[in-house]
Amino acid sequence: MNSVFGKGIARICGVLAAPTAAELRRLLAQALRETPTVEARLDWLKNDKERHAFLNWLKAHRPARAQIIATCRRRVGGGEFAGDAGAELFWLMKAREAGCAWCDLEMETLRELPGKTVRGYAVPEKVLLSMHDFRRTPMYPRRLGAPARAGGDAFKVAAMTRSLQDSARTLRLARTSPDVVAIAMGEMGLPARVLALREGSALAYAPVASATAPGQIPLHDLKHLYRAHQLTRATRVYGVVGNPIAHSLSPLLHNTGYVAAGTDAVFLPFLVENLKDFLKVLADFGVRGFAVTIPHKEKIFAYLDDVEPLAEKIGAVNTVTVRKNGSLYGSNTDYIGVLLALEKKLRLPGARVAIYGAGGSARAAAFALQHAGAHVIVCARRLAAGKALAKAVGGEAIPRPALRSQKFDALLNATPIGMHPDEKVSPLAPGELNCSVVMDLIYRPMRTKLLKLAASRSIACVSGVEMFLAQGIAQWEHWMGRKAPESRMRNAVLCALKNEENTRW
Repeated sequence: MNSVFGKGIARICGVLAAPTAAELRRLLAQALRETPTVEARLDWLKNDKERHAFLNWLKAHRPARAQIIATCRRRVGGGEFAGDAGAELFWLMKAREAGCAWCDLEMETLRELPGKTVRGYAVPEKVLLSMHDFRRTPMYPRRLGAPARAGGDAFKVAAMTRSLQDSARTLRLARTSPDVVAIAMGEMGLPARVLALREGSALAYAPVASATAPGQIPLHDLKHLYRAHQLTRATRVYGVVGNPIAHSLSPLLHNTGYVAAGTDAVFLPFLVENLKDFLKVLADFGVRGFAVTIPHKEKIFAYLDDVEPLAEKIGAVNTVTVRKNGSLYGSNTDYIGVLLALEKKLRLPGARVAIYGAGGSARAAAFALQHAGAHVIVCARRLAAGKALAKAVGGEAIPRPALRSQKFDALLNATPIGMHPDEKVSPLAPGELNCSVVMDLIYRPMRTKLLKLAASRSIACVSGVEMFLAQGIAQWEHWMGRKAPESRMRNAVLCALKNEENTRW
């Protein structure tokens, strides 16, 4: 099917939003290094003086290869412009004079126009009619397009997703017409944003700087990390499911590996509140495997068709493979991560190792340590869970006060306390760190509050990033069936974490 956008237009659209004309020009130059298709949000400029300044500059200096969509969205349509429909049309007509070939006109404005049509107005030649619903995902008709009488050339739908099934419905909408832009807003909509172009959406939007809608992916990431414009039906889709999930560096780790190995695959973050909701849309997204993180590592068992013996023994799964017949096979690579990380600092046979926590990650750590010959001590807020885990590995359970009176060779934090964005919190107090080595299974931030406390007491520290890298690389190799480009994957994650620390401090 041919699109009104034409074969030559780049389908990743960089979104420019800034309060001043000078900043908007800077963002335009930055965007054009990634894509010639951009949306200029005139409504984000702080006043009419700045709008005049930008459009006058554009008229005199418009880059020859740029395809600019002018938008001056009113507040009634979810934008920043305080003027009425007439004022919006004025600025869109000015945008045409400045050389903009396209404009975005929201349905709220269209309904106020005589005859509910934009025909007869000297706006840019091509009109993208848009509908935004920031509350929910509506029930879509079987086929969606711009009403011919309205004078629109294409139609954009952006809807807030409250579930992954909402997100899948918006994704299916992209298949209905080559002149439809389908956008799933919100964090749950992120995977659909990445796959929208593959499904047939005419455009995918990505901000150059400030996000202008919930769940947007930065332009550089959409193009280079997720490679949204290169994905096809043959691309293998993998992901990570959890809640929260925005902090996860698994997409960076796995996608870096795919690029380095020249593999046609993509790895997506799925915000999953309800596992049933996610499993119902596996086919819609074409998922062939997924990593499992907090809080689903134990809950996922109820939905698996088969589990490797080790994962069954541990009682937690962090890796799921979707077989060709649709059945789900669970396994565990956290086990490998704990051993590889701790063995660099400690001789494990005979060592007394305390684990704080009793969830899925704690279970993997406990069985790994037992297998290595360590004596495992479990301390957990849920006393029953702590006792059950200790019994399963032939160890012992202790109450929290015992951490102050006993000594250990190593102490592991297997709780999410201290994880981004709550970096200022430590799960344990300085007086409870009576050991030679402290390991935090949290990897973001790389130096947690707990590790800083340990370092201040001259205790050797092991960052959770070591476990994260080991388990993630094992996952990659499990799904790809080949050796991972480990150094490239490791460097990408470590650089991201170091840059984050430098920015923070």
